[in-house]
Amino acid sequence: MVAIKWEKVNTWRLAQQHLLNPAETLLDVMGQLCAVQAQVMSAAELALGVRVRGASPSDIQNALWRDRSLVKTWALRGTLHLLAARDFPLMVAALSTHKHFLRESWLRYFGVTHEQMLSLLEGIRGTLTDSGITREQLAALIVQHTGEPKLRESLLSGWGTLLKPAAYQGSLCFGPSEGQNVTFVSPKYWLGDWEPVQADEAFQEIARRFLKTYGPATSDEFARWFGMTTSQAKKIFKGLGDEITQVDVEGWQAWMLVSALDTMEAMQPASVVRLLPHFDQYTIAVARHSQYLLDDVYRDKVYRQQGWISPVVLVDGRIEGVWELDKQRASQVVSVSMFAPPTAAVKQGIEAEVKRLSTFFDKDSQLNFV
Repeated sequence: MVAIKWEKVNTWRLAQQHLLNPAETLLDVMGQLCAVQAQVMSAAELALGVRVRGASPSDIQNALWRDRSLVKTWALRGTLHLLAARDFPLMVAALSTHKHFLRESWLRYFGVTHEQMLSLLEGIRGTLTDSGITREQLAALIVQHTGEPKLRESLLSGWGTLLKPAAYQGSLCFGPSEGQNVTFVSPKYWLGDWEPVQADEAFQEIARRFLKTYGPATSDEFARWFGMTTSQAKKIFKGLGDEITQVDVEGWQAWMLVSALDTMEAMQPASVVRLLPHFDQYTIAVARHSQYLLDDVYRDKVYRQQGWISPVVLVDGRIEGVWELDKQRASQVVSVSMFAPPTAAVKQGIEAEVKRLSTFFDKDSQLNFV
């Protein structure tokens, strides 16, 4: 078993996620990250902004609603994500294997029958086009299609419980908002037809990308990241055969791509400070082995209750603090709380990141250490 030092793993991950050297385009980053959590849209914009040179919130909005090169939908772990449009068929092939919403226990819990669920999904497929309709409008049309008025309340739920299965099947994604109201469109019309991908092929390709970007990693971590059972994840890793190998990272054992070994071993320690937003993909991916990158005493400050993940200060790949952004009328305040007194070099790195935030938001920023 190959032994690797954490400093090389950290540098590899920083490089693969464009946190060492920003990428030139949004699609370069999306291809590496696979998906960007968009439960909080401003956090998704910041996650891309820190990785793409010169990116602005309007660039991301244009990619979503004008160019349609990005897609917003329910994906990994049943949460909202941004995907690259060119990767949408790959993700749908994998997500469409989700069938939990047809189990009797699930249907009973949410007060829906098997027949109602199938009728609802058929209604969504036949209703949506590339002209966005609001949740209220969609609920009214589905009630009309199914003849089941009681579905209306569930369809209007902010959690989107009854809409997620349609997203997994590639029948629904988000369209441009109308004021404060979200809208939904059909990916088939919004993006155009695509060539279907076999589920087994999709899972193996997604696993390769996961290991290329977030590895080394265990099959349990892949299961958590995607939102599948551990047995499924183990089967997918096994299917990669001799493409992957197990490594020992200072006592922690995990899998990585054989093709990446030489590059990772040649990595030199990085010196970089980054301010990552809520729900950043870097922070999500390391949650199961965070004790190697974050002192356990501070874990609750990062991985908080109800799945909330704090914005973090990343220093050479380690999580060394948390931060908050308070937007005011004329300026914004960036409050940083370090877990240990920062060095002069780390302070300079944080100051540089605050300047980057000023450029990203086109608003003056004040730095406050708390």
